[in-house]
Amino acid sequence: MASHPKNYSCHGRLNVSYGSPTTSAIMFSAGVLGNVVALILLEIRRRKQTASLFQVLVTSLIITDLLGTFSVSPLVITAYLRNESLLGMSGNRSVCEHFGYAMTFFSLVTLAILLSMAVERWLSIGHPYFYEKRLTKRCGYIAVTLIYLVGVLFCVTPFLGFGKYVQHCPGTWCFIDMDLDEREHKVFNIIYASCLLAMIVCTVLCNASVIYHLLLMYRRHKANWSSTRGHRKHRSITKEVEHLVLLGFMTVAFVICSLPLVIQVYIHTIFNLESHKKDLIALLLLSANPIIDPWVFIILSPPVPRLLWDKMCKNLKSKPTQEKFICVQPPLCQSSPPGCPQVVNLLKVYTEIPGTADS
Repeated sequence: MASHPKNYSCHGRLNVSYGSPTTSAIMFSAGVLGNVVALILLEIRRRKQTASLFQVLVTSLIITDLLGTFSVSPLVITAYLRNESLLGMSGNRSVCEHFGYAMTFFSLVTLAILLSMAVERWLSIGHPYFYEKRLTKRCGYIAVTLIYLVGVLFCVTPFLGFGKYVQHCPGTWCFIDMDLDEREHKVFNIIYASCLLAMIVCTVLCNASVIYHLLLMYRRHKANWSSTRGHRKHRSITKEVEHLVLLGFMTVAFVICSLPLVIQVYIHTIFNLESHKKDLIALLLLSANPIIDPWVFIILSPPVPRLLWDKMCKNLKSKPTQEKFICVQPPLCQSSPPGCPQVVNLLKVYTEIPGTADS
């Protein structure tokens, strides 16, 4: 069992013990650029077509990531540049408590919005009648409002004595105190970590259910793709796959970024083991999530695969060959690119050339 004096010295440190602002500056720039570009793409899409419930939730997630980036990253960079810890910058606990509140709040809200996106996809695929009749964009706005409200109420409790925000080494970040002996603080830490873990598990289960229902839809309508109705069903499945791929990558990114912190909270609270280096790594991973989310959206946004597929089809058509290729609609496209008829698989049709009939 580690002793606490070393940890307490980090709690009260007035200068930065080690590190440089380079990493934080790069992460901040990448986060702001990615979120701004993602919001621009969402606005362009909104002007071309009516926003769906899923797009409302995606937009809320990107805005949340942007707010989280602006809430903490400038403070870290300033602390490094001035060689003053968060406590030293203000002379009191206000900056540190703001940082701890922001870290706790945005980690909970981000995962809650991801969970709501997974539930939305699950209802859309598994319960389409209920989804069409009951769920609208208004439900998305209400859900995001409730998520923010619950997040605010939960994260404000450390100011009321249930939990505590403290400074951690090297003095550039604050988070919940994971080494206190008071029962109420331990209960707060367990609730926080358990909420994150429960939402992660529920999100993964919802995505698994969506994959299962998509496979059933694929098998059910495979024989009817030659009909007009079959093509409509194929486009519906294609659209669902687009949403699932985007949500899946965002979920994997958040699990990788948040699970180490959840584990560290459990280790500190239950086993009373201390590791500042692992704590800092867990924080960096959690801080990377608002940077990864928008870039995942940008890369997997439907126009990008369409453009790549269109170029590949043109290249195939322009190459003289004894084989004729027919380009197919890729899984991440909603409409066929020019010159690429929509068929089920990439077909290779051999032309009858004298002397090659038996080849």
